[in-house]
Amino acid sequence: MGKVIASFTMSLDGFIAGPNISPEDAMGEGGERLHDWLFDGSSEIDRDMAREMSANIGAVILGKRTFDLGLPHWEDTPFPAPSFVLTHEKREPLKMKSAAFTFINNGVESSVQQAKAAAGEKDIIVMGANAAQQLLRAKLVDEIVLQLAPVLLGRGTRLFDEMGNETIELKNTRTIQSPLVTHLRYQILAK
Repeated sequence: MGKVIASFTMSLDGFIAGPNISPEDAMGEGGERLHDWLFDGSSEIDRDMAREMSANIGAVILGKRTFDLGLPHWEDTPFPAPSFVLTHEKREPLKMKSAAFTFINNGVESSVQQAKAAAGEKDIIVMGANAAQQLLRAKLVDEIVLQLAPVLLGRGTRLFDEMGNETIELKNTRTIQSPLVTHLRYQILAK
């Protein structure tokens, strides 16, 4: 069975998006800089890491805000895989070109169960700070994958702001450096 992976690119000071996020600027001011490694194309390491991640995605769990801000830019599911949106509203599934968005309003546990059923042996990627925080607090994440960008954004959306007081022990299972980003992979110990 695949793993539940919180996968994010973040600045050295811990931001996964810049300030002043808006529908027009979904990554916030300066936030697009975080994804240079994905779109630059000059690093074979980064191309290999992006291919590896995409090849292993069987489902996506994302927050409602990420859905609302991302959909106009993606015009599809964020990856060609079933996507499960954490929300409080009831809504019918939204079919897209690659897959569908299913709206989950009965808790993070249900989102993980449905995503695992859809993903089969592949991994589940978690998108959105709030969604990742909820799943981490519920001990439903198996790994954290970070792409650490060499930039200090100074403000914006932090990934680990609302984690509570409980310590989460991690084991570094991979560190790979490219000119544009450092790829880090951590296994969560003793969930």
